[in-house]
Amino acid sequence: MKTRYLIIGNSAGGIGAAEAIREVDAWGPITICSDEPFPAYSRPLISKYLAGERTVEGVLFRPAGFYEQNDIRALLGRSVVALGLDTHRAELDDGEGIEWERLLLATGGVPIVPRMEGREKRGVFTFMSLGDAQAVSAFLEGVRRAVVIGGGLIGVSAAEALVKRGVEVAIVEMKERVLNTVLDERASALVAEALGSAGVRVVAGRIVSRVAGGESVEAVELDSGEVIPCDMVVVAIGVLPRTGLVAGTDIEVDRGIVVDRQMATSHPNVYACGDCAQAYDFVHGTNRLTPLWPTAYIGGRTAGYNMAGVGVEYCGGTAMNSLSYFGLDITSAGLASAPDDGCRELCTEGWGCYRKVLVRDGRLVGMVFVGDIERSGIVLSLMREGIAVDGFEEALVAPDFGLAHLPRQLWQPRLTVPPRGPFVRAALPAQAG
Repeated sequence: MKTRYLIIGNSAGGIGAAEAIREVDAWGPITICSDEPFPAYSRPLISKYLAGERTVEGVLFRPAGFYEQNDIRALLGRSVVALGLDTHRAELDDGEGIEWERLLLATGGVPIVPRMEGREKRGVFTFMSLGDAQAVSAFLEGVRRAVVIGGGLIGVSAAEALVKRGVEVAIVEMKERVLNTVLDERASALVAEALGSAGVRVVAGRIVSRVAGGESVEAVELDSGEVIPCDMVVVAIGVLPRTGLVAGTDIEVDRGIVVDRQMATSHPNVYACGDCAQAYDFVHGTNRLTPLWPTAYIGGRTAGYNMAGVGVEYCGGTAMNSLSYFGLDITSAGLASAPDDGCRELCTEGWGCYRKVLVRDGRLVGMVFVGDIERSGIVLSLMREGIAVDGFEEALVAPDFGLAHLPRQLWQPRLTVPPRGPFVRAALPAQAG
């Protein structure tokens, strides 16, 4: 089998790349290969599926006919097991080979599962894919109590879905507070209060040392010795970049696959994006992992344009989250807490809302909004564009903040000119090759 563009991965990054390629190359053969059997779906919505609020069709990222309409060969439920970078040949799990000209690695991540005794028992699940959500849902009959290991984004969303299915939930978080990587202490406390009001018990500063029971889960034992009875355990600690395919090759790997501003790896004609890639972060000014759906899609589009010979640059992503847990709306981006004396924090709280921005050298480097998040998009735009906020930074956290608080030269264009696509800008023309 031969193809011009081989995309390994069928999630946000892979689809973004395929769409970008088709915008500039209507005929070049595209092959997407994924070990998951589903058409492209939205990973952030799998908790909605588990909660019973969405069907499989309701979590699809693109219409069912997307592949045919875009003349894409989709090999779903098939894994790439080896890459020959010099021969430009990928080997599938059934022994079939694919010869490619341009390659995108959009392989995503693998769930982190701690080394705890009893993790092989019936009733222990991960929560990263639609298949995981289906497995958890199918197991729920007769389940009264569940323990979710991990109080991050995945863990809290899994806990909310289980509560909506009538399950009593306890979250065990290794760090001292929930959502500790994306929120500051005050915002984490507000989330913990919302969890408690919904009946979710939060056990922070502890780890699960053992899953107890016979063949099936009966309880978990914490490192403190406490035993929490349960019928199910959901491991939702996080993900690690899935980089196994490039192990032993000359492709540079740090924590993830290192890419430049065109999403190109250190090997010619090989690109990477999404959870497996270590790409530019505009807040930190260096390459970092940002395993988020929007950055994966935008990084994929950047890679796709460059694969098709249209040079664009990825202007950078950063940690960005827009959440709604148990009726509490949250937006955060960049830094959540000041890491040094050169970073100023400005915050206000009242009327059920919490607003915080972080400023360094006159520019925004972080934000946390809880409750009323309607104006947070303006703050994010200022941060993303690197706008100097000297003179009006305190207004950014005011209860009545809006465009009128900005200098005229900032708010007027935002009322009349739609912004360009985020994080992508034109660069020098690339060779079509």
